[in-house]
Amino acid sequence: MIIACLGWGSLIWKPQSLPLASEWFVDGPSLPIEFSRISDGGEVATVICPNAPPSRVLWTVLDVGSLDEACRALQEREQIAQERQDGIGILTVGNSPLGIIGEWAAARQIDAVIWTALPPRLEGVEGLVPCIDDVIGYLGALTGEARDHARHYIQQTPAQIDTPYRRAIIKTLGWG
Repeated sequence: MIIACLGWGSLIWKPQSLPLASEWFVDGPSLPIEFSRISDGGEVATVICPNAPPSRVLWTVLDVGSLDEACRALQEREQIAQERQDGIGILTVGNSPLGIIGEWAAARQIDAVIWTALPPRLEGVEGLVPCIDDVIGYLGALTGEARDHARHYIQQTPAQIDTPYRRAIIKTLGWG
């Protein structure tokens, strides 16, 4: 069984314990990604975000024996509580309607695809999408190590994740 994991943020440059069986490939499906989750680590993380323009995400094959093992590995890497069922997205090719991810996976003979499915978050409210002014204001107010960490996240995110918020952050804060 070939299981792929999609990525668009720190998973790419910091996979940690995620069992990768391949490099990260740059020809993933195009998904609505934006810098719209103020994370527990303080950065404004990239997530699937309603109404965001599509960005071509990255993907890798996982070195796992089952879909359950893949999900547990991603859940552990992303520090998502086990009881939180909505934190990991799963698509099994052949058992799901073929949308963007399914068509992409079927064309590559991938059996299943997983991804981090945490929603946007602002001021601790899950699902609340920050506007660009919220993001710029939040990042601009950071200082010291928190600011450095948030800047590093923006700078390390693959260039193909070229979003309106990222362009505004670079223009306004000079974090290119």
